[in-house]
Amino acid sequence: MRVFFRAALAALGLATLFAGCTTTPAMVDQPAPLRVATYNVSLYAEVADGVRARLAGGHDAKARHIAAVIQRQRPDLLLLNEFDYDAKGALADVFQREYLEVGQHGEAPIHYPYRYFAPVNTGEPSGMDLNGDGRIGGPGRLHGEDAFGYGLHPGQYGMLVLSRHPIDTEAVRTFQTLPWSTLPNARRPKNPATGRWWYDDAVWPKLRLSSKSHWDVPVRTPGGVVHFLVSHPTPPVFDGPEDRNGLRNADELTLWRHYLDDRDADWLCDDQGRCGGLPAEARFVIAGDLNNDPTDGDGHHEAIVELIEHPRVLRHAFPTSEGGVQSARERGGANLRHRGNPAQDTSQFGGASGNLHLDFVLPSVGLQITGSGVFWPLKGQPGADWVGASDHRMVWLDLELADTATAANAEPAR
Repeated sequence: MRVFFRAALAALGLATLFAGCTTTPAMVDQPAPLRVATYNVSLYAEVADGVRARLAGGHDAKARHIAAVIQRQRPDLLLLNEFDYDAKGALADVFQREYLEVGQHGEAPIHYPYRYFAPVNTGEPSGMDLNGDGRIGGPGRLHGEDAFGYGLHPGQYGMLVLSRHPIDTEAVRTFQTLPWSTLPNARRPKNPATGRWWYDDAVWPKLRLSSKSHWDVPVRTPGGVVHFLVSHPTPPVFDGPEDRNGLRNADELTLWRHYLDDRDADWLCDDQGRCGGLPAEARFVIAGDLNNDPTDGDGHHEAIVELIEHPRVLRHAFPTSEGGVQSARERGGANLRHRGNPAQDTSQFGGASGNLHLDFVLPSVGLQITGSGVFWPLKGQPGADWVGASDHRMVWLDLELADTATAANAEPAR
């Protein structure tokens, strides 16, 4: 009924009205569940504006599949990871107008009247030698490895938030430029061959923590303001024995723990000059491709576990799919050695990695989960041929307000 109702609204051109409405009779006493999702869509290119040029005209098969997944699941609040950034939002315009607002593969169009995007560190030149090769920048990967976050051009692998409810843009906080060195007990990489710091004393204070950015996006939902805490930490691979990416990934996750704990931290200053963490009474959802599986693959697993088990994060059973189980069984390899539940996997890789649980939607205490899932259908089921458009799967939760007692007694995460 929920999907049918929204599809009917979209067909009548009333999606914008519905998304901004906060006083309809059905919402006065019991707001409808808020569907929150994260989806790494792999819409990036090696050259600036490359994705927009490819998508122009609405015929790109990969983008049509991604849009179909979004239309099928119809999240109210959605984070897209690996969505190339451009300052004018031209790519976001094309994707919304020519893909989301056009029915794909039998699905109903969907309209998002509110969105947020901002600069990221990927591809942004640092002016420093970060990969230790003795020179600054260069063509291709050499440019990317010396950028503040790995990328072949500024904005590659960016982020986009889409919302059916108003975003308080004046209250958005971004942490793109926060120095890594300011994080308490920062995991500074060291070269084990020499015993010296990988980043010397001239570089370390200038190095940014976030490989893309960390955003606090307040959204005015019918049930009150929800802070959408979104990020995309660096993969904990593609480095050497100094483990600079693994340590950075762990500290990018740790930043969210400080944001929840340190209301008065004078070091925790955003790009707008405001310092301190999230107020204790605020409701939030942490979302993103966090690039850290709690049990398998590379990375410092304690960093994601500590975030999942934070006292302000609602304990809950992770979303699952049947398709993830089928994929792990059929692909074998590294999947056979994994200890985690393959039903909770959210990504499909080959080689030594296998499928991993990397994408998360973590709600705060004060919210109640009424539904969840990983969009990964079994072969032959509707949508099964869409998921190959990305190596990640959409993860979603349906959320309602809950009293503290209900939230505290919720099922533990596992």
